[in-house]
Parts: sequence; C-alpha cells; structure tokens
Amino acid sequence: MKKNIIIGPAYPYRGGIANFNDALCKAFNDEGIESSIISFTLQYPGFLFPGKTQYEENGDSPAIKIETLINSINPVTWFRVAKKIKKEKPDYIIIRYWLPFMAPCLGTIARSVKKNSNIKVIAIIDNIIPHEKRIGDKVLSKYFVKSCDTFVAMSRSVMDDLKLFTDKKIIFSPHPIYNIFGEKISKEQALKKLGLNENDKHILFFGFIRKYKGLDLLLEAMANEKVKSLNVKLVVAGEFYDDSQYYHDLIKKYQI
Repeated sequence: MKKNIIIGPAYPYRGGIANFNDALCKAFNDEGIESSIISFTLQYPGFLFPGKTQYEENGDSPAIKIETLINSINPVTWFRVAKKIKKEKPDYIIIRYWLPFMAPCLGTIARSVKKNSNIKVIAIIDNIIPHEKRIGDKVLSKYFVKSCDTFVAMSRSVMDDLKLFTDKKIIFSPHPIYNIFGEKISKEQALKKLGLNENDKHILFFGFIRKYKGLDLLLEAMANEKVKSLNVKLVVAGEFYDDSQYYHDLIKKYQI
C-alpha cells in the first residue's frame, strides 16, 4: 500500500490552502493511498498576519489524521519533523509552497527527509514568485526548489515562472473544484438565501481582499457606463487584509 505525508496548513487553519490539503488528504485515503497531514503549531508570527484570525471559527474537524508539529520560525521543530517522517517511511511527501517566508522551514525539512532515504519530495506550487514581492524572495525560493524532486503547478503562469528556477519535471494539473462546502443548491435558492434580486445579474468577488487581487480595478470597471447599462450588481464577500476605507472611497467616487 502506498503512503504519503502532506506538509502544509490544515484544519483548524483557515483559507484555501488548508481547505485544499484537507480535501487532498481525504481523496488519497478514499483511493486507498494512506495519507496524513503534518501542519503547523505556528504558521505566521502575529506581526506578519494582517487578518483577524488564522483559525476557523466554526466547522468540524475533517475525518483525516492531522498532526500540528511545525513551528515556521523554530528550526528545532523542522529537524524533529524530518526525523519523524523518516521513521514513518512514506513513499513520498507532498509539500505545499506558497510563500518565500516558508522556504527555510519547508526546504530544510525536505532536505533532511531526503538525506540517506528513498523518500521522494513532490511540491505543489501555488506561487513561486509571490504577489507581494520582498527582498530575498528569489534566493529563498531557490533554496526550496533545490530540495524537491518533482513539482505540480495548477496554472500555466506558475508553471512558466517555475521553469525559471528549475529544469526538473513539472506536472501541470489545473486547480480542482472543491467538494467540501456542502451540497450544491440552485441559483434561485442561493439568490433567496442571500437576499438578492433574481432579476439582476451578479458578479461575485470573494476571498481575502488584498491589493494585488485587483478589487480596485473591478470597482473602476463597474463604473463604466456600458457595464452600468447591463444591470449588473457586484457582491464583495471576504475579509479585508488592507484598509477597507480605500475601497469605500472608490465606491463613493464612482457612485456605484
């Protein structure tokens, strides 16, 4: 029986990557591949996290094995986790990489796991070049990339970016559709639940709101007379990681 260990955020951490890892682990187990997750005791120091909380405020723990063992800024935990993984002897580990800040932690774990073992390291790359760039990003990403055997990219753009860092095998597999948010309901039911007019057209902008995601451009587009004539309503659903007043000022400016 094949066995893998996924390394990355998982429940009770919130966000798309944690949701993805939980669903991926379950999917492996459902296919008869023994899978578990090693997550973080500390993902980000508080001063690096702009949101309200890093944790889910409700919801049930998924029926998978999740161990919270990694402190992203404590190297002692990195080597301890690597030792544990080697003892468990998985066929491969799958590491989620989305931010250069995580490169020392994840790259060191990967290197330590591979030393004197046959365990393969597969990296699922969300971003190799971050949206919000900082000094040292390239050096950190190179450190992580060199520790991996194979890569999975979920967009063509990330695959192209990754080719600037490595000539190792890259598998392109588009981001799947989540199946973890309950049963699908009809458009009419959804409109009713949200209190929206079924005669209007709607655009949904959802998720964490950060400058690089372009909500300001969408608001500007909504002010276009051609768009206004289409009777389109914009729903913005998500937590602000930036100053919300900036966006409220744009709404007022464009009278939308």
